[in-house]
Amino acid sequence: MAADGRRRVAVLGAGLIGIDLADRLARSATLELALTAGRRDGFGLRRLAEMGCPTTTGGIDAVVDAGGFDVVFDATNADSHPGHWKALEPTGATLIDLTPTGLGTMVVPGVGGHRPAGQRHVNLVSCGGQAAIPVLHAVARICAPAYIEVVCTAASAAAGRATRVNLDQYIATTSAAVRSFTGAPEVKVMVNLSPARPAPPFRVAMTVLADDIRPAPARTRIAAAARAVRAYAPGFTVTSLDVEPHRISVAVEVTAAGGRLPRHAGSVDIINAAAVLLAEQPAVSR
Repeated sequence: MAADGRRRVAVLGAGLIGIDLADRLARSATLELALTAGRRDGFGLRRLAEMGCPTTTGGIDAVVDAGGFDVVFDATNADSHPGHWKALEPTGATLIDLTPTGLGTMVVPGVGGHRPAGQRHVNLVSCGGQAAIPVLHAVARICAPAYIEVVCTAASAAAGRATRVNLDQYIATTSAAVRSFTGAPEVKVMVNLSPARPAPPFRVAMTVLADDIRPAPARTRIAAAARAVRAYAPGFTVTSLDVEPHRISVAVEVTAAGGRLPRHAGSVDIINAAAVLLAEQPAVSR
């Protein structure tokens, strides 16, 4: 912990997610960004240095050597994350995973009652999971979904190399999380990267099939879920909703609100907002 009482944190990764995350942390009243770590000198680390962030090219080794971190954010890639947790576990730091590995305790802040209690390995599923699961969990509280379909569409410009490399893990982890939070036996997740210009906002379209849907409670639950997410991701909006006795079709959009992100980078905005929110809770610090 820093001398002023703030929790010391570090960021692994210098891509779009890592840069935006560092910017948010630098503005936090309860967190001190003590280190941003990449594996090579490049645009990302130079941008972070220009922002006034402490940087290193030493990657996970530099983070472990620096020590004394309450929270470390992993904004690298799914293949590297298991090794990062293995290295950090003995240090006592909490690791918040922004990669789609599916390891650790799955957490979606927009779902009440699913915040970690002393868990040191936290998994934020995916940006699509963060956008879809609050809505789907709300629906599952008033019916028993038999099938759920989730289609995520992100601007190609908002998807870095790690996101593209990890698309298979993204789909698998998001599918597993949707099943876990809803109890649906059959889940299908699809991802589109759109090269359209102007770049479209981050969109997630969901379809739920069930036998016992009650339209009025479904609409009420979905509206409440959207309000909960907007408390930390103001750009979250339900753009369409159709409720029938056996089918719910709902679509949401997420636009980046403020900061250094372009508006179309809502996928980055929602998962980074969730990550900072969790880190600012004393329950996740060591």
